Amino acid sequence: MKQKQYFINIYILIPLIFTGISIIGIILTCQLSSYAARHANVSSFGLVVLISVIGALTFLVSLLIVRNLLKPIMQFIEKTQKAPIFGARIAENKKHIFDNVKQIEKVFDNVANILTLVEARELFPNVIGSSPAMRNIFKQITKVAPTDSTVLIYGESGTGKELIAQSIYEQSARVDKPFIKINCVAIPEGLLESELFGHEKGSFTGAIARKKGKFELADSGTIFLDEIGDMPMATQAKLLRVLQEKEFERVGGNVPISVDVRFIAATNKDLPKLIKKGKFREDLYFRLNVFSILLPPLRDRREDIPLLANFFLNEQSKSVTLSPGVLQLLIGYAWPGNIRELRNVIEQASVLVEKDIIEPHHLPDVITGQPTNMNICSNSNDINLDEKLEIMEREMIIQALKKSGGIQVKAAEILKINQRSLWHRIKKYHIEIDDVKNLQ
Repeated sequence: MKQKQYFINIYILIPLIFTGISIIGIILTCQLSSYAARHANVSSFGLVVLISVIGALTFLVSLLIVRNLLKPIMQFIEKTQKAPIFGARIAENKKHIFDNVKQIEKVFDNVANILTLVEARELFPNVIGSSPAMRNIFKQITKVAPTDSTVLIYGESGTGKELIAQSIYEQSARVDKPFIKINCVAIPEGLLESELFGHEKGSFTGAIARKKGKFELADSGTIFLDEIGDMPMATQAKLLRVLQEKEFERVGGNVPISVDVRFIAATNKDLPKLIKKGKFREDLYFRLNVFSILLPPLRDRREDIPLLANFFLNEQSKSVTLSPGVLQLLIGYAWPGNIRELRNVIEQASVLVEKDIIEPHHLPDVITGQPTNMNICSNSNDINLDEKLEIMEREMIIQALKKSGGIQVKAAEILKINQRSLWHRIKKYHIEIDDVKNLQ
């Protein structure tokens, strides 16, 4: 016969245990007082001894209960501290770990941080970035993707807005439905409505047959409207109707067509400014701006530059690496063209390189030229020397791990530092050994 099991929530169990201990203590105290009142010959020393014994027993019982309840947590803390990814100094700190609540909190913070990075790699394998700015973007995506809310992605040209839209779609409930992309600025104004809504045969010159528009093709799925800030005002009015009523007519038609579409839009324009200038509808803006994501420019996520550069290098036919001088220049440059510009620079340098190392003279003059560097140094968004050194140190560790095949002992020898120091730096810079191996 299978024995029944009963489970009690820990938030109820612990208060019950200590309430029980308190009640037992009160009962014993009452019994002791009653006994002393009935026996006038009881010595005060005997009472002190008895009270001490009761107190000691209560303390030991409480300690045993707390120890059993917290044992799994303590084991988790100890195992986590021994993991190389969380750094060294285990021997020095081990005796203080369980006495220091802040140390335990720090361990849990580190674990949460690592899990966030792992989640980002699993959920967004095509988005390269581990900087705090990008981790914040990943959190926003995971929150909004499962919903049907309209998303408006802001970001400078070349920051990867389409990739973020793709990630939202891939994490949504409509992932097995159509994902239709349309660039509002790439299609001539006279043809945009036909592309979006379709047209009937004979509705205009050249309309030799009925054509379904993007909205019909995206029915039950997701549509991505890129560069929506450049959409003509007349088309904006018709788009607003689709957002509000979920229906439209084809160009030249009069039969309403109902659709169930999730909207994602993107722009590099300041839409509130366009509204003031009369170039964008305010009502459409509020319909689109249900959930907004501000994608940071590359200059605000410089920690990701080495990672992105290596990713683009691996796409090239040649097997090349970056010299420390090139890495410093890439980190110091403002990147007005963002990730798209970085990709082009890496591709150009890979073509020009004679051997297997990209040197500064392989880079465009706009990156290496003295006037440009002077302008960059005067830019308020530029990073300071300590931040540059940290980014370069992180990249040197990654390169050493790549050369050693992820073996940390060999990587430490290449860097001429002890293994414990390497572990500490791997923890500090959140370097994932498996990711480094995959970059080989």
